Amino acid sequence: MNLNFETIFAVGGLLNATFGNATELIISIYALRTGRIRVVQLSLLGSLLSNLLFVLGIAFFSGGIVRKEQVFNKATAVVDSGLLLMAVMGLLFPASLHSTGTEVHLGVSELALSRVSSCVLLLAYVASIIFQLKNIKHLEGNQHGEILYSGDQDQDQDQDEEGEAPPEISKWESVIWLGITAAAISILSEYLVDAIEGTSLAWGVPVAFISVILLPIGGNTAAVTTSVMFAMKDKLDVSLGVAIGSSTQISMFIIPFCVVVGWIFGRPVDLNFQLFETATLFMTVLFVAFMMQEGTSNYFKGLMLLFCYVLVAASYFVHEDPSS
Repeated sequence: MNLNFETIFAVGGLLNATFGNATELIISIYALRTGRIRVVQLSLLGSLLSNLLFVLGIAFFSGGIVRKEQVFNKATAVVDSGLLLMAVMGLLFPASLHSTGTEVHLGVSELALSRVSSCVLLLAYVASIIFQLKNIKHLEGNQHGEILYSGDQDQDQDQDEEGEAPPEISKWESVIWLGITAAAISILSEYLVDAIEGTSLAWGVPVAFISVILLPIGGNTAAVTTSVMFAMKDKLDVSLGVAIGSSTQISMFIIPFCVVVGWIFGRPVDLNFQLFETATLFMTVLFVAFMMQEGTSNYFKGLMLLFCYVLVAASYFVHEDPSS
């Protein structure tokens, strides 16, 4: 998106993630209103797995083809990894409580824990946004700052020497077009949700495979294009902002927000994504955190992420959702 050329990378990545996740949020709210809680859980889980493994993997791989090794902001990556692990904790505890049958009040304790955890995750996400924005304002006044700055000064000087093409449209035009696109896609949410079960029966594949694997691949086409474009331009921080930033927003904001919305609608929406799904997400977040701890990327890391996504896809192809 040209919006990234006129804003600091962290803000550009945040806006890309926000508009990119608007569709998931609208679809989730519609599905909640119709009582399709499991559809919400599987679709959001699929978006997380797709962003963390598929989108990030393609970005690492494409950037590694152009350059032997790329460097990104390690401090920001560590913070995002911490937020993702915190979100996984919020999902793991209700799932474990349900699986072990150790609830104090059967069916009530799990829901209460999910609602409390959702409020905590929402507060933590808001605090992280405030923290980032305050540090960005500090960096605007201090060109030598190092906290949360997505590209160091030497890289910026090299890019200026190469001559960056001016943006084709202005910042606000980019915002307007992003909003129009998100609104147009969200109009189709009713048809999309209604077609999942029918497609599963017609194709003879599990609903979980369609919701977790197939739909996110199609829905993340724009994110893949953006991530690859900036990775090949050696602006990997923007690619991370799209992939990791989007995942952080889904796990720390959209999923807890859906629990709160379900609370308002009188729907028993909780953070119990079932044991298999939670274990898949936990291993994914852990693997991605290890991949980013050095602050560097190459094509082999991208391949490993993509291979892991294939493993996840294969597991969901043979997995029958107990809730279906």
